Amino acid sequence: MDHLIDHPGIIAVFSIVVIIMLLLDLGVFNKNSHVVSNREALIWSVVWISLSMIFSGVIYYLVGWESFTQFQSAYWIEKALSVDNLFVFILVFDFFNVPKYLHHKVLFWGIIGALIFRAIFIFTGVELINMTYLPEMTIFGMDVEINAVLTVFGIFLLFAGIKSWSAHEDPDEDKDFYKSPGARFIYKLFPVTKNFEGDRFFIFENGKRIATPLLVVVAVIEFTDLIFAVDSIPAIFAIAPDDPFILYTSNIFAILGLRALYFLLANFMHMFSRLHYGLAIILSFIGVKMLIGPFYHISSPVSLAVVGGILIVSVITSFMFPVKQKE
Repeated sequence: MDHLIDHPGIIAVFSIVVIIMLLLDLGVFNKNSHVVSNREALIWSVVWISLSMIFSGVIYYLVGWESFTQFQSAYWIEKALSVDNLFVFILVFDFFNVPKYLHHKVLFWGIIGALIFRAIFIFTGVELINMTYLPEMTIFGMDVEINAVLTVFGIFLLFAGIKSWSAHEDPDEDKDFYKSPGARFIYKLFPVTKNFEGDRFFIFENGKRIATPLLVVVAVIEFTDLIFAVDSIPAIFAIAPDDPFILYTSNIFAILGLRALYFLLANFMHMFSRLHYGLAIILSFIGVKMLIGPFYHISSPVSLAVVGGILIVSVITSFMFPVKQKE
């Protein structure tokens, strides 16, 4: 089967597009910190989703149907899990009383960190998978080749799906984010001012560099994303364990659109109150797929159909049976 890694031209185009878009975002459209309107968030959401779909179309044209469905499956899994993660971002911003005009900057630098850490996780993970295939053995009369890492990931995701089914029944609105490893890391390195100093991460007093709470918030968001990646990265390994570029490009496109999606959905998260049930089923499905992979292969088109169907049903259910928004 042809892989995206065999087409360096597509990877180069992906890299150029991402760099240009980030430069435009930071240096042109959002040079000055401001409150992002629903209209602006909608436009950027459409832009990022459109770029993702165009890129998947290029993959279909040059690489083939299988890689196209792998990209789509990994993209929508990551996108769905990202929406669930927005709940935590809202709690973090509320906890630190971050002014709305600073939300964009925090999320931008949080995403820059995600680009780096996702690359490390994905490419390291693929190498580990390639190194941990066990010798072929006969089980239930079938000659199978079991991968130790994928088996561990499968068990982990199955339990993660079961756990996340009831996770929202015990929300952590009262969580103390000052105890987050990200916050504690900043407080160990620098003294921190009590108040925000505009959109600055540092100020200087008497020749001494002092961090602002904005840097603490970025560190907390970054650590939150690392925890979130513990679920999302293993989930996409089931889609294309031998093609890291499919995983990375789909993951990054989903993450890059997360910032705009946050501003678009921040006031309407209660409308997706049943989404976590769908995500729980998806995580469990991916876990089962990993565990039965040596015995029965669930193709990427089937996986895409299952993931898409679960997401559609969970969103429709959220609209039909909404949970009343808390005061």
